[in-house]
Amino acid sequence: MFQTLYSYFWWERLWLPANLTWADLEDRDGRVYAKASDLYITLPLAFLFLVVRHLFETYVATPLAGLLNVKEKVRLKATPNAVLEKFYAATTKHPKQADVEMLSKKSGCTVRQVERWFRRRRNQDRPSLLKKFREASWRFTFYLIAFIAGMAVIVDKPWFYDLREVWKGYPIQSMLPSQYWYYMIELSFYWSLLFSIASDVKRKDFKEQIIHHVATIILISFSWFANYIRAGTLIMALLPQSAKMFNYAGWRNTCNNIFIVFAAVFIITRLVILPFWIMHCTVFYPLDLYPAFFGYYFFNFMMVVLQSLHIFWAYLIIRMAQKFITGKVVEDERSDREETDNSEEEEEAAKNGPLSNGHPVLNNNHRKTD
Repeated sequence: MFQTLYSYFWWERLWLPANLTWADLEDRDGRVYAKASDLYITLPLAFLFLVVRHLFETYVATPLAGLLNVKEKVRLKATPNAVLEKFYAATTKHPKQADVEMLSKKSGCTVRQVERWFRRRRNQDRPSLLKKFREASWRFTFYLIAFIAGMAVIVDKPWFYDLREVWKGYPIQSMLPSQYWYYMIELSFYWSLLFSIASDVKRKDFKEQIIHHVATIILISFSWFANYIRAGTLIMALLPQSAKMFNYAGWRNTCNNIFIVFAAVFIITRLVILPFWIMHCTVFYPLDLYPAFFGYYFFNFMMVVLQSLHIFWAYLIIRMAQKFITGKVVEDERSDREETDNSEEEEEAAKNGPLSNGHPVLNNNHRKTD
């Protein structure tokens, strides 16, 4: 059965146009072609990336954070409470008002104390500012180097300037050493992102990130199998940039200025160049050479999946841009914001009265809340 599935998976009609077989892509006369077995190396390379990332974050990003004066917020820890901890772990981290009142009776705490406990407990689980900075600086460094490397790989190629050259002679297109290493490094990096996603900073678009990583891995792998390498290198060159590390460092002006550039680059590359040039190239130009086949539909379907995610992220960027234009601080719409612990103010208010503009207002109607 396994042999049958294996044979069907590598059936030429799934991957290649009609009248072509895998024999046409065998190395001969000094011409080298992509092979599925080439991708085996990406898994050990992905783990090597995780090691390099750990070393980078420890010996580069952490000292850099100190130089940039990245400061941690003081977080008050939730007082150990078995009843509240059990509910937090087993039921929900965000109890409703009825749950809060029920937990207040069970735990012997006041409603205010239960609410405060959950705020502090949620903040304990949130990643530290240093962790966010280290992760952002690692991705920023890789994306910057990968973008420069990607440009170096394709800038001197004719298909960078004339997209019809992408399909000239397809699929009998020999592989270049620069294309091989570009593919191996990019695919290994996305494998490493998928492997580390559970321990990385979780954002509100966590599910979308997983879909993006999986779709990218499938797209890169398929383009390698089917010898869509020229199109693949063009797509991979359109990589995201990050300004988050400057935000965590407190460099608001720098972050805001880079955000303007980032937003413009993202919109132009993901909502203009990718759909109207690259996808146009992968959807229409191949049909001038051969009839549509499964691989053609599959590749473009995965492109649509990625483009849908780009539209979603563009929406978030536009929301951030609106805040920037109106004078509000630019903050990543995907970020999980830390909750403010008002316990000190609450305790002061309990002693001296209600708060006005953050300061206690003295009156004769003192009422203890906790």
